[in-house]
Amino acid sequence: MERGAAEQNRFSDDVFYAHVSEDRNRYQTAAQHAWGTAQLAERFASVFDCGQWGYDVGLIHDIGKWTRGFQKRLHGGPKVDHSSAGTQELLKRKNYPAAYVVAGHHAGLPNGGTSANDADGATLIGRQKKKVEPYAAYEQEITFPEFPKRLEIRLLERRGFSVSFFIRMLFSCLVDADYLDTEAFMKDGQSRRGSGEPIEVLYEKLCRHIEPWRTNADCHTINGRRTMILNACMAAGREFAQGLYTLTVPTGGGKTTASLAFALEQARKHHLQRIIYVIPYTSIIEQNAQVFRDIVGNENVLEHHSGVSYDDPERSEELEYFQLASENWDLPVVVTTNVQFFESFFSNKPSRCRKLHNVAGSVVIFDEVQMLPVSYLKPCVRVIGELVANYHCTAVLCTATQPALGNFLPDGMKTREICPDPEEQFAFFRRTEVEMRGKISEESLIRELLGTEGEKPPRQILCILNSRKRAQHIYERLREECGEVYCLSTLMYPAHRKRVLKQVKEKLRARKTCILISTSLIEAGVDVDFGTVFRELAGQDSVTQAAGRCNREGKRNRQESRTIVFTLEKEEGFAVPRELALPIRAAQQVAETCEDFIGLEAVSEYFRRLYRYKADATDISNIVERFEEGMRTMHFPFADVGEDFHMIEERTKPVLIDTEEAAQGIAERIGYGEYSRALIRQAGMYSVDVFEKDFDAMMGAGLLREIAPGIYVLRDRSLYTEERGLSLKAKRGEAVFC
Repeated sequence: MERGAAEQNRFSDDVFYAHVSEDRNRYQTAAQHAWGTAQLAERFASVFDCGQWGYDVGLIHDIGKWTRGFQKRLHGGPKVDHSSAGTQELLKRKNYPAAYVVAGHHAGLPNGGTSANDADGATLIGRQKKKVEPYAAYEQEITFPEFPKRLEIRLLERRGFSVSFFIRMLFSCLVDADYLDTEAFMKDGQSRRGSGEPIEVLYEKLCRHIEPWRTNADCHTINGRRTMILNACMAAGREFAQGLYTLTVPTGGGKTTASLAFALEQARKHHLQRIIYVIPYTSIIEQNAQVFRDIVGNENVLEHHSGVSYDDPERSEELEYFQLASENWDLPVVVTTNVQFFESFFSNKPSRCRKLHNVAGSVVIFDEVQMLPVSYLKPCVRVIGELVANYHCTAVLCTATQPALGNFLPDGMKTREICPDPEEQFAFFRRTEVEMRGKISEESLIRELLGTEGEKPPRQILCILNSRKRAQHIYERLREECGEVYCLSTLMYPAHRKRVLKQVKEKLRARKTCILISTSLIEAGVDVDFGTVFRELAGQDSVTQAAGRCNREGKRNRQESRTIVFTLEKEEGFAVPRELALPIRAAQQVAETCEDFIGLEAVSEYFRRLYRYKADATDISNIVERFEEGMRTMHFPFADVGEDFHMIEERTKPVLIDTEEAAQGIAERIGYGEYSRALIRQAGMYSVDVFEKDFDAMMGAGLLREIAPGIYVLRDRSLYTEERGLSLKAKRGEAVFC
């Protein structure tokens, strides 16, 4: 049969089919689906030089549809396992990579398993033992493909991680091709998918956007210095080969636009297909995504993370366009989170892995890269290494506080800096003096925050503390004596935090007294400018970020703009969060050895010490070693790792706070059974994420009410105040009935 064989418009008992349309008037043959999927998978895998692998796995993935059992299924019969047949054919040929891919293209990549697994098991060995219906009709239409004899990739370290990564990327190619070919048939070619504009068009839009800035060549001014960094990034993008780069730009240096300029130049030079920004916080994502939309146009930018949903009951064409793009990332600029990016690379689920092949042939920018969790640093860096070594990616590690990742890079891979003379840039952009105060009492801190009675106003002070509980406590004490004090923490729902920040910014702009007590959430992606910053000692990178909120606009005298770093004396009930113990220890040692605590030398020393302390804890689930070990038997733990890899280890549960009218309406709609992703996203704007131990205590005290499966509302609204957010003082037995 030729590749372009047409679909059947009428049903025939002599033909094997893959799909029937919803109106049951059109049929797609199994052969047509195999050819269509193969051609798409070939195109996707060609981006990383493995097109033949993609084509062949597409041809064989559905041979179980050439059975009478599956044909009955199309007409309402019982479910049929149609993937085990292809899996068994591939295992006969010892083609383990393709066998994993075919076995998992609906159910998810399986574990390899052991000889003890029986035919009912979901493992690869279990699939091998399953009884399958004869499918001889397949080879009457399609010749069984002869796969390439070798993998066209560079096998890093002990090869196991590289081979498993290749399997995952090939899996992505097949899954997306399978979905797209099926979608094209079911929608009769009427899909609203789009691919955005070409990279060259985006580059022209960037040039028009930055043209007014580039007239300022005076490197003694802030804008002139930003232009210098921008021009250097563009030149590097044009001249540099693909590889792994660092972009070390101080706060205020314009790294968002400069990194986009580098990426577009690289994409033009090396014919790359997209730019992917990977960012730790949704607050930064929202800001950066808007910057990119302003530069290259809304239709070219996909914002994909848990805080955004394109699902809407009205299903407007624009929302459907972005919803479809979020499935496989086929727009030219994608902005996503660390969690979405890395958890997808370790997931075994088809829906999450579908987009991975579109990361190949891209520029991937890891913004605020120091925020990668230490407990999963090793597997995350190995992902970056694989993308650079084997999948035609340029990767950029972008931050003002560059972590020391050299020891985690595979096979001696090296980084190269893009920013010219980072030391000199940091000296130019420094706007605050850091004062290491040491240990102080809470009383002393409060006195300093309040100041003296005769002090010249206004007092504009930011105080960042290590725990939500301590932040609330200090805030409550200050409120007794000062009316212009505000609190900001994750114990406030997002809409509330935005409201508080708006009030704070208005006070700052009007040069009125404003004291803000906050947790670390304000340190990245929040554009505020205080005259003085107090920062409880944490990791050196956190202190540097805090210093970036002091004299941010450079309008004050640097010597009078102080960032004061302190440690609070221990008090019962205010323990330092466990995850900060080692960062604080490393930071204390850096403070003793480095004269300039926020200088680049101190940053490097801090990360060297931190990673040395946590050498045995940079892969807490032993993920890399498990894949390396799997190479011995080709039994990889895909399903197990998919369960184990969670970038946020301490789990939280959302509690809906319905103190506002809008939140009450959302709670009411959910309570009446309305349950859509769009509505859940709206609920998220009025929800507080509560750690499981606190959640359990609140449940035990009767403070929460379940309005739908997994959706809880705070019963006692008095526990949430406009001033400090949610109180977590609940104890079991303090039941509240209302």
